[in-house]
Amino acid sequence: MGKALAKNRSQMPLRTPSAPGDGPVYRRLAKGAGVVLRAVSREVWDDADQLPATGGMILVSNHVSYADVLAVGRYVIWSGRWPRYLGKAELWSTPVVGWFARKCGQIPVLRNSMQARDALAPALAALERGECVGIYPEGGRTRDPDLWPQMARTGVARLALATGVPVIPTANWGTHQIMPGRKLTWPRLFPRKRVEVMMGDPVDLDDLHGRTDVEAMRLATGRIMDAVTALVEQLRGEERPEGIWDPRAGERVPRRT
Repeated sequence: MGKALAKNRSQMPLRTPSAPGDGPVYRRLAKGAGVVLRAVSREVWDDADQLPATGGMILVSNHVSYADVLAVGRYVIWSGRWPRYLGKAELWSTPVVGWFARKCGQIPVLRNSMQARDALAPALAALERGECVGIYPEGGRTRDPDLWPQMARTGVARLALATGVPVIPTANWGTHQIMPGRKLTWPRLFPRKRVEVMMGDPVDLDDLHGRTDVEAMRLATGRIMDAVTALVEQLRGEERPEGIWDPRAGERVPRRT
């Protein structure tokens, strides 16, 4: 996919074939999101050459706004894959939202499960089916006051090391201008905002695959978030802070090496 095509891809009609077994809801929702995002933002995408055309994969990204899923999801769909995002299982019982989540094949996270593997069982099954599974490793929108990626959870590492599927980092910047803050509010639609999305090379976890120990999870999580943060640095044109925000401590703490 060349640079010239990447420059105009966000303005093109949706040509990605629907996934086997999908009904029309996900496609219509994607098209509707495209209409809205083209109207309220100036989308800047790279060529997404690193995106695997088929097979199970994990898509990871930073999380700064409620609008992230729409912006990054649209970028991935227009690049050739239909992401299945992990979400709190409670959302599946919420009117409207739960209906769309089911119809679009999104994945509930069973957070109250006794075992971490049980909580991630639906995601493991999706990866085994060859799906593109989208995860926000931070576990929610960042609490960092400057919107840098915060300390991540180990769920994405568990999935990656158990399955061996490629982990593809992405980053977005600008969605926080459309829907700022941690509370769900009316979006700021005008003037149009610049929203950038870019993708990086697969995270190298080959030496850790198959391991289940705590140290392997820590190393894998660190590599994944380092790749995501490096992309955020490129989009923002600045270097990350020395420390990383720990949401439990409510402050930046030294980064682990």
